Amino acid sequence: MIVGERKPLREILESLSPYREVLVLGCGACVTVCLAGGEKEAREVAALLRLKGFAAEAASVERQCEREFLVPLREKIPAFQAVLSLACGVGVQTLSEVFPGIPVLPGLNTSFMGAPLAQGVWEERCIGCGECIVHRFGGICPVARCAKNLLNGPCGGSKNGRCEVRPDRDCAWQLIYDRMKALGRLEELFVIQPPKNWGPSRFGAQRKIVREDVRR
Repeated sequence: MIVGERKPLREILESLSPYREVLVLGCGACVTVCLAGGEKEAREVAALLRLKGFAAEAASVERQCEREFLVPLREKIPAFQAVLSLACGVGVQTLSEVFPGIPVLPGLNTSFMGAPLAQGVWEERCIGCGECIVHRFGGICPVARCAKNLLNGPCGGSKNGRCEVRPDRDCAWQLIYDRMKALGRLEELFVIQPPKNWGPSRFGAQRKIVREDVRR
């Protein structure tokens, strides 16, 4: 899921300074699961803004990234001077496109696509590179989880199974080795992997997927 965290209140107040009537809009998808931007968080932020002198109201939709879920807001939005979105960056941009006549400001910093490890803990698992190769590494992605994005073995700087760059993190290649050994597939790690094709990734300009089989 997409993981983010709330912007500092100081930053939110600075971005909202030209406005008084503000709609704080939560999202019922990923940001609800990571406890950053759901209905509960929208109410909390709206309450904080009211304490700071704003005429703030909270609302939430199922998913801000899908236009059909924004239809019920058409009558509500014009009553406000700005919308503070607690969705990911995709939700903020979709809101801006659907309601071009009102400023839509981000209330979260979108961080990564990750997995929940424990209550209140998420860890990056995928960077959306557009060419998944985890099957070559026992289901562990070196692109997202190795600090150096190495595809052909460890860097040699790890120690006691910990990353050289971030010693508080597991070395991805230690995890890959352990996993491939458990699967009886260690010999596959001797196969030299070709350079990563970054064309399908975010480095190859804006991406777009079209499924002709479901397109209308």
